[in-house]
Amino acid sequence: MQHTEAAAMGSYEALDYRHLMAAAPNSDWRQPDREIRLRLTGNMYRYIWSFDDIKYSESEPLRVKFGEHIRFTYVNETMMNHPIHLHGLWQYLDNGNGAFNPKKHVINVPPGKTVSVIVVADAEGEWAFHCHLLYHMDTGMFRRLIVEKTGQVHG
Repeated sequence: MQHTEAAAMGSYEALDYRHLMAAAPNSDWRQPDREIRLRLTGNMYRYIWSFDDIKYSESEPLRVKFGEHIRFTYVNETMMNHPIHLHGLWQYLDNGNGAFNPKKHVINVPPGKTVSVIVVADAEGEWAFHCHLLYHMDTGMFRRLIVEKTGQVHG
C-alpha cells in the first residue's frame, strides 16, 4: 500500500526520531566516553525553567575535554516540549543507528520523555547550551558548556 493510500484510509504511521538516519556514516563515530544526564525542569504556575532545578544565574558551567564523546541524556520532567540547542557542536541523535545516527543542531524533547544524543567535543571554547524557546531560556533553561584542552586545569 502506498503512503498516500494509507493516509487516505487513515492508517499511517507518524514519522518520529526513530525514523531519522544519516545519509552517510559519521567517520568519527564510537561509543561515548561518559554520560551527562540533564533533567529538564520547570514550573508552569511560577513560569520558571531550568536544568536540574538550577536556573542559569545559579549554575556552574558544564565542562568536557576536547575530543571527548559524551552522551547527553535529556529527561523532560515538564509538560512542555523543550527543543535543546547546543552552539558550536553537533548533537548526534542516539536513535540506534550507530554511525548513521543523524546529526542535528536542535533536539526536541517531548513532555515526559527521555532523549539521548552523543556530542563530540571537537571545538574548544565556551558554548551556549539552552532550550530554544526564548521564554524558557530567558527564565533559566540555559547553561554554558566549556570544551577544555586536554590536561587543562580549572579552579
